[in-house]
Amino acid sequence: MAGKTEFTFTQLLADLKKQIYYPVYLLHGDEPYFIDVISDYIEQNVLSDLEKEFNQTILYGKDSNVSTIISYAKRFPMMANYQVLLVKEAQELDKIEDFLPYVEKPLSSTILVLCYKYGKLDKRKALYKAIEKQGVGFESPRLYDNKIPDWIHEYVQNQNYKISPKAAILLTEFLGTDLGKIVNEIQKLLINIPPGSEIDELSIEKNIGISKDYNVFELQKALAQKDIVKANRIILYFASNLRENPLVKIIPILSSYFSKVLAYHYLPDKSRNSVAAALSIKPFFVTDYQQAARSFPARKVIRIISLLREYDMKSKGVDSNAIYASDGELMKELIFKILH
Repeated sequence: MAGKTEFTFTQLLADLKKQIYYPVYLLHGDEPYFIDVISDYIEQNVLSDLEKEFNQTILYGKDSNVSTIISYAKRFPMMANYQVLLVKEAQELDKIEDFLPYVEKPLSSTILVLCYKYGKLDKRKALYKAIEKQGVGFESPRLYDNKIPDWIHEYVQNQNYKISPKAAILLTEFLGTDLGKIVNEIQKLLINIPPGSEIDELSIEKNIGISKDYNVFELQKALAQKDIVKANRIILYFASNLRENPLVKIIPILSSYFSKVLAYHYLPDKSRNSVAAALSIKPFFVTDYQQAARSFPARKVIRIISLLREYDMKSKGVDSNAIYASDGELMKELIFKILH
């Protein structure tokens, strides 16, 4: 069966579930999660347990070479329709372009899966074009930070649960962009809540340990409202829990937030839906940006963004006057200057 030009993650998984297989799969890109899900599905589901014993082989790029892998690929299956050959860490292979002669005429009974993580095969090369023609070239892109909450919402929905917008933001802020880590935490959380229910901030605090009251989301809200007492209370909590709340993690989030506040100031259309689209946020959060814009004029926001850059440098020891200042002290200084 001839390959398609492009496959999405959803389309590729749907084909596999329909037992539509291709002789060659290239799974490449900067996001390992989607590569792992697809390769794990092939490993676990294409062959029965009995068939796997003779017809499933897993090799690693750092311990193998192209000629050896091709010799495996040219074998015929024993008492099965297919043999599955998974090559993990294919990015470690030397002279990967040597696959070209095999890929141009692959064995139809072999399913060769190349897991090429943290990078991409050059789409201009003959090997990639041959893979596209004979099989599947799937690129797994890294998601931007602002896309993670929506991805969490979709993932949770596919598990037949719901999640509040604020809870999705909390998970993103606490866990970052590592989708594998996010999925692991969500799966642990789902064990402890009834099927079909909604994940909210309280369930996250109870099961994952992210405080619903002391987090960057609440800090942003306190700053937007110029609630000095609440902002200082949160910063004191951060300062006493620096392992979970390092300054290098907090500053980029605040920088992104205030950059959007600045953008809000210059939007010609400040209606709810227009703001949400322009800032790439849920309409639910528009009121927070409206409040922040009232509290901080554009000139002050520009000054805050400059302060965040300055304290980012200080936290990394670039400013000689701040070398001996702790993250906690720098946090307190920074929040004081933002609020005054």
